[in-house]
Amino acid sequence: MNWNNAIRQTHRWLSIIFTATVVANFVARIWGEPSAWVTYSPLPPLFLMLLTGLYMFVLPYAAKRL
Repeated sequence: MNWNNAIRQTHRWLSIIFTATVVANFVARIWGEPSAWVTYSPLPPLFLMLLTGLYMFVLPYAAKRL
């Protein structure tokens, strides 16, 4: 598996984790105000998805220059 495929696979798994944490956040809000770690749990995967997404966005433009 090359570097680009690893980034894409990581981005896919991060999106699954992000979706699960957002769903868990909404479910936790049914029973009242959740704790801070539940509220902010979607942020780490979202930040990592930003990095991998920007990498995949720039990749075609960088390949044209080479």
